Amino acid sequence: MRNTTFTVYIERDEDGVYIGSIPSVPACHAQGSTQEEMMRNLQEVLKLCLRNSDKNSLTNSKFIGTKNLEISHA
Repeated sequence: MRNTTFTVYIERDEDGVYIGSIPSVPACHAQGSTQEEMMRNLQEVLKLCLRNSDKNSLTNSKFIGTKNLEISHA
């Protein structure tokens, strides 16, 4: 069995709930009241997503970084 590393995007909503997603795996999202809980939940969701998908079709993306983009709007 080989290990694969996935990039997880983490956000926190207005209620303080942590939301994680794995962009390279379609529909792979989970939430939790702490980051640790969210990561445990996301790991379970990822296992289900991988079991039900073609592993060859996964995006081979690599996280580069983040940038802030400021715009003026009404």
